[in-house]
Amino acid sequence: MKPMMEGEITPNKPDRGNIDKVRFYVCPSCGNILVSTGSASIFCCGRKLEYILLTDTSIVPKITVKEIDTDYFVTFDHPMTKEHYISFVAYVKSDRVFLNRLYPEQSPTCRFPITNGGKLYVYCINHGLVVYSDNL
Repeated sequence: MKPMMEGEITPNKPDRGNIDKVRFYVCPSCGNILVSTGSASIFCCGRKLEYILLTDTSIVPKITVKEIDTDYFVTFDHPMTKEHYISFVAYVKSDRVFLNRLYPEQSPTCRFPITNGGKLYVYCINHGLVVYSDNL
């Protein structure tokens, strides 16, 4: 009788994740937004999703950041029509991800707690994902 498996079995080294390697996924069927902090197999609506790559930074929308009470109030100069809008804004800082979902015909604004040194990720359905590292 021949064994089904031959050779050595090497256990996988677990990917403990790292907030600096944050990845965003958007389901094209239902619009779910999913986040991982390392390599992952993400599925939604019966299909495997690929993480969103950062796009050309020459297309970034102009933003205005104001401190109001204990929050950053962020405003985007960007259309919010059904055909062209910002789907989500995420503020990533050391051990946290603050995610704001935006919708067509909504005001392109959001609030995040004030914490210095984070990165702001903005996902437009037409232009893709961009990151701001120096604004907040």
